[in-house]
Amino acid sequence: MTQPLLDRAPRPYDADAMYDAFVEWADERGFALYPAQDEAIIEIVSGANVILSTPTGTGKSLVAVAAHAASVANGGRSYYTAPIKALVSEKFFQLVEIFGAQNVGMVTGDSSVNPDAPIICCTAEIIANIALRQGPDAAIDQVVMDEFHYYGDPDRGWAWQVPLITLHRAQFILMSATLGDVTAIAEDLTRRTGRETARVTGVDRPVPLHFSYARTPVQETVEELLETRQAPVYIVHFSQAAAMERAQALSSIRVITREQRDEIADAIGGFRFTTGFGKTLSRLVRAGIGVHHAGMLPRYRRLVETLAQRGLLRVICGTDTLGVGINVPIRTVLITALAKFDGQRMRQLSAREFHQVAGRAGRAGYDTAGTVVVLAPEHEIENEAAVRKAGDDPKKLKKIVRKKAPAGQITWGEGSFERLVAAEPEPLAPQLKLTAAMLINVIGRGDDVAGDIRSLVFDNHEARSRTFELARRALDILRTLRDAGVVEIVPASAPGRLADLRLTVDLQPNFALNQPLSPFALAAIELLDPHEARGQGIGTGHYALDVLSVIESTLDDPRPILSQQQYRARGEAVGAMKQEGIEYEQRMELLEEVTWPKPLDELLAQAFETFASSQPWVRDFELSPKSVVRDMFERSMSFGEYVSFYQLARSEGLVLRYLSDAFRAVRQTVPTEAKDEELLDIIEWLGELVRQVDSSLVDEWNELVDPSSHLPEDEAAVVPPPPPSVVTNRRAFTVLVRNELFRRVQLAALERDDELAELDPDAGWPDALDRYYAEHDDILTGAAARSPRLVAIDESDAAAGTWRVEQTIDDPAGDHDWRIRAEVDLRESAEEGAAVVRVTEVVRL
Repeated sequence: MTQPLLDRAPRPYDADAMYDAFVEWADERGFALYPAQDEAIIEIVSGANVILSTPTGTGKSLVAVAAHAASVANGGRSYYTAPIKALVSEKFFQLVEIFGAQNVGMVTGDSSVNPDAPIICCTAEIIANIALRQGPDAAIDQVVMDEFHYYGDPDRGWAWQVPLITLHRAQFILMSATLGDVTAIAEDLTRRTGRETARVTGVDRPVPLHFSYARTPVQETVEELLETRQAPVYIVHFSQAAAMERAQALSSIRVITREQRDEIADAIGGFRFTTGFGKTLSRLVRAGIGVHHAGMLPRYRRLVETLAQRGLLRVICGTDTLGVGINVPIRTVLITALAKFDGQRMRQLSAREFHQVAGRAGRAGYDTAGTVVVLAPEHEIENEAAVRKAGDDPKKLKKIVRKKAPAGQITWGEGSFERLVAAEPEPLAPQLKLTAAMLINVIGRGDDVAGDIRSLVFDNHEARSRTFELARRALDILRTLRDAGVVEIVPASAPGRLADLRLTVDLQPNFALNQPLSPFALAAIELLDPHEARGQGIGTGHYALDVLSVIESTLDDPRPILSQQQYRARGEAVGAMKQEGIEYEQRMELLEEVTWPKPLDELLAQAFETFASSQPWVRDFELSPKSVVRDMFERSMSFGEYVSFYQLARSEGLVLRYLSDAFRAVRQTVPTEAKDEELLDIIEWLGELVRQVDSSLVDEWNELVDPSSHLPEDEAAVVPPPPPSVVTNRRAFTVLVRNELFRRVQLAALERDDELAELDPDAGWPDALDRYYAEHDDILTGAAARSPRLVAIDESDAAAGTWRVEQTIDDPAGDHDWRIRAEVDLRESAEEGAAVVRVTEVVRL
């Protein structure tokens, strides 16, 4: 067993001794340093800033480890930052393995683990807000910025620039495979920090890349790559739908041998493919074909990554997101297009985007070279096929009518391909922006506030013309804060100043680090009264669900879900309008007003305006009423049913991530005194729902708190352990049972005899409903109808594996004399991860 790295560190600190200690440690772990790594580490231990712009596969992660070790050995505090939480979490576990759990912490937007540790992992926004709040005196001695090309991201680039222009004491290590010319950034860093800034760039890849341009169809190209032993192949698409379609199309060719199929089957034997997408993925991976994109459930993505790391998948169809810190070893990258839709328009790939994806080819330690193949556009491929078909016949060649690129379509050619291969990544463009929350943090710092704001506005990386735009923006924000009484102008506290700015309110310790709209959510929840009679008061009559709607309005919009909700709502609206005889033109006009469900929309809008009048910084963030968790609960649907209902199979990972975020937000944001029994039931139900679908999202935080429970990648099992039995969480299971019963109530209210008979063939639903509707006009399904008080549960036969349950139907007369009686199979429920309820009879007392 090798001696821990920090135990080798020299005391007192000595740069040469630190370098020797690290090289010795790395050598014992089998890491022979590349020249670029060696150069970067020498500069780091000597105290210089380092900009490390070297190709993928040149060991930037090892340089980061050396940086953290040098900082801690010198008594400093080091921060590691990356653009996405998944990469931050992955790095946390890696650093815990190297430095020990006591020396590594993690801070996220809503929670933290070991936040006083000497090494902290977090996203760039966390460091930026600390820098704004505490200024140059922040307790940050070193910042390691991974994937630094995000500095040029229009939405998030501000968070990568702010630390550079604010933390003058810190040492910076900026790393990315695609930075371009960083001369200006390097010179500015040296000016501010007083440290030399070393640029380690232009290094040859340890695994060189071979580029080619293919005018053959995808399937033919893939078959050739497989035959010439160029697998594993990652096929890059620019939409999740295209990646899935390609994988299914490739399943018709022979990708792996019978022996390889058996090896994959053995590896994934007990894996739970529980969703509709999962059934498709199961078939594909058994054929040696993986699918990888952000819309997948985390456990499915992890399965594909693990199988790929073990060399069991020969083809992976995915999206261009593979370029950011995902560990899938591949030999060949096949890029299907050189144009993409960037959310606003179709355009050709930038040099940075191209090299970011292409750089994933070639496995260090496995391949002597990596291969990058770019497909020609469809019309070029068809023209080439026609030429091949004509052969050497001059007459046939003359008759070929060559196709042209479709009019108005962004296309590319071999010239575009060659230019991208030769091109250096574009220079990073600074993207500083100002918000009220940023200025409040600076004002909260105290001392020379006006000078600090002036420095932020004018002494940055932006062009001169842009700084005047920022100055106008800052003045507008400050006027708004002053008019709202959040900021006041006070006499100068030091000679030479005209005046100072001071906050009139107390800032929470982690202002702008937490969910930014949480303070508004707390204020809005106070408007709701849990003791008001149902159907009265300012909410919808269901306090627990209204609290949930307040929380959902503060979360980021899951666009694919909302789009499908709107699509379905508009379809239902069209059907209703046709029945009413509304003309087409008027229908189209009315449809523009139909959107996804927005509970409490008007109430929340009014409350937001009131809150913003005294807390104007909140306008930097957008309130967005929506109903996803509430919609699922009110429809009494399981995860799979909800995904199927809205046709979200390609986005089920996004659905689950949203549910997980909502679970954490409602659990952590809502005060204990505001949680009534029904809300506690919903919170338990939501957590259990997420856990049963993919326990990794709930267990992830437990692993962060106790890193010793996390397996290193090379020891990770292909088949994750199953989630705990759904039956053991009694509170959540009871809600699942109630939802299954209420689903029958909802179907009965809609008189859907066929669906009820399919659920419960022996319950006699058609006859029971005929008798019920002979007495009552309808079945109520409002908040009172789904009250827990209308459900009775008899657990006396639990030892035999059965609960007996009874749902009272809420009739208009309030007689409550009709009951749905059912049995709950506890053993089958545990196997299914859901409440298995069978209705035995529907009776009138």
